[in-house]
Amino acid sequence: MSDFWRASGHHLLRRDAAGHWAVTPDFLRAYLLRPEMRPPDDACDAEHTLHVGLLDDPARPVPAPLLDALTDDDARDNWRVWLSFRDRLLAAGTLEGCYLGLFREGARGVPGLFIDQLVHAILRGALDETSSGLRARAGELFFREQTVSVADGRVRLADAETVENLSASGGFGSLGRLAVEAGTALRSVDLDILDETNHSAYWGRDERHDTVIDVTFAAAGLDALARVLEIWVARFLGVTVSVQPVQSIQDDRWVWHVGLDGAATGILNDLYNGVPVAQDRLARILALFRLEFADPATMRPDLAGRPVYLGMAMNEQNRLRLKPQNLLVNLPLAVAG
Repeated sequence: MSDFWRASGHHLLRRDAAGHWAVTPDFLRAYLLRPEMRPPDDACDAEHTLHVGLLDDPARPVPAPLLDALTDDDARDNWRVWLSFRDRLLAAGTLEGCYLGLFREGARGVPGLFIDQLVHAILRGALDETSSGLRARAGELFFREQTVSVADGRVRLADAETVENLSASGGFGSLGRLAVEAGTALRSVDLDILDETNHSAYWGRDERHDTVIDVTFAAAGLDALARVLEIWVARFLGVTVSVQPVQSIQDDRWVWHVGLDGAATGILNDLYNGVPVAQDRLARILALFRLEFADPATMRPDLAGRPVYLGMAMNEQNRLRLKPQNLLVNLPLAVAG
């Protein structure tokens, strides 16, 4: 194992007393150094002045007249979006506080890319002590879309962007053939499939997103994902939960569920409400989990001791896009007294 996910910017952050990622000037400055944030040579003087001033002090206030002075409408709008996001980070103080606040108070106006970057950095901190390449690879599902392959009873996930790039260029890896069908027929792509015997291969290539994780029931990859789900809940909510894969929901007292993505949410809602679900739609479910609270007192009193079922499903395009915020805002937690 080596330092991993440096692209998350975790090395630019510092931990607060609770172990959360505290916002730093260097972390904010990293946004400003991105090519898309640098004013082009022909940008107006006001934009160059704004950029230089923020590089010097990324937290400095930016009065409305300074933004209004920008002559390019798109640049003005882009700066407003980033400054609004920056102000959310500064007000929250930590990445975890900002992320949770986005979904409790509303994330309108915050680009999905910024949200994914928050998840990337937060999860890097949560996985700091892991020696499991499988858990790290499972963590990628929280902030990178996956292409799903279901064949011969196996469910395998590959990074969607990588698959598209390799399919277009004819690039090849070394282990296992992943047949990809997304809208139009794409070329088969070879990628490395991680398991409990070779997961150490992940370290050192973590930024390449060129490995496949098997999330078939009883596979080590699915167990790794379950452990990351536990870590995610503990990181934000401070409660201990146990997450275990299940093959089906056989529970006459099924009282609560959470979809880990949009497709799973819709399917579980219909099943729970007794709405018929077509077989082809049901087949999109990739995994089910049973979540239990270590301390039932942390749950709503009327649900204390009951399990929460989780679902993960692909959409019609054989894509998986997790919404990890669902697990934070939809659990039946007791109201703090």
